[in-house]
Amino acid sequence: MSSVKNAVRCAGGAKASARACGVSVRAVYKWLAADALPRTEYTGETDYVERLAAAAAANGSPFNAAELRESAAPRKSAA
Repeated sequence: MSSVKNAVRCAGGAKASARACGVSVRAVYKWLAADALPRTEYTGETDYVERLAAAAAANGSPFNAAELRESAAPRKSAA
């Protein structure tokens, strides 16, 4: 299972993850399709990893936030 998919599952699903991160459910599905978090997570503009980790912990399914941040980095495209 991908790290993004696992984090979303642990946080309670796409709807709960969207609510925790303050984004649309569609945005969460985009993360799942790309198997990556948005670039803004890695430029310091957002804190989705921490928000997902907090929601997962509250849900009784904690995960390692540092591992998610490392494994869910966006892939560089060959543009």
